Parts: sequence; C-alpha cells; structure tokens
Amino acid sequence: MGSNKKQNANESKSETTIKGTEKITGEAVPAVVEEIVGRTGFRGEVTQVKCRILKGREEGKSIRRNVKGPVQLDDLLMLRETNIEARRIKSKVTKGAFT
Repeated sequence: MGSNKKQNANESKSETTIKGTEKITGEAVPAVVEEIVGRTGFRGEVTQVKCRILKGREEGKSIRRNVKGPVQLDDLLMLRETNIEARRIKSKVTKGAFT
C-alpha cells in the first residue's frame, strides 16, 4: 500500500508542466530563417536569427532563436518547441569569426 502512494506521486510529477508551455512531444516544427540578427555567446559561436514558423499551432509567427552551427538565409530549422524566444542581443560581439 505504501508503494502505491509513491507510484501515484511520481505519476503526478511527470505530468505537470511549466506554466505557459506544453510538454515536448518529440515532434519538430519547421521554421524558415528570415533574418540573421547577429552573433552572440562568449566567443561569438552562436548566431541569433529571426525565423517564421511554417506549421503547427503557432503558424505564421515570427520569433527570435539562437542557433549553434552554420546557418544562412532561407535555411529550414526544425524547432522542438516554439514558446520560448531568445533574448535580444544588447551589444555587438567583438570576438568570434564574423566581426
């Protein structure tokens, strides 16, 4: 009987989500890169881009995302979630490859 309570508690914890977000179900949502905003990260290794979501609940919405690795205009990104947007870059990065 005691193990039954533990099992129920674990199940309820796994089903709770952060307010304003859904569970990541493993389905990716396609988005196309519209604009390259700039470089960010400690060494300029991350690129901030504006992308438009092509399918799903947020279709047509334009959001800012950070992308690690090579990226160019009209690239297709597969986003695991579309609720969280990257913070705006405050200053120009003076280090990194594209300065």
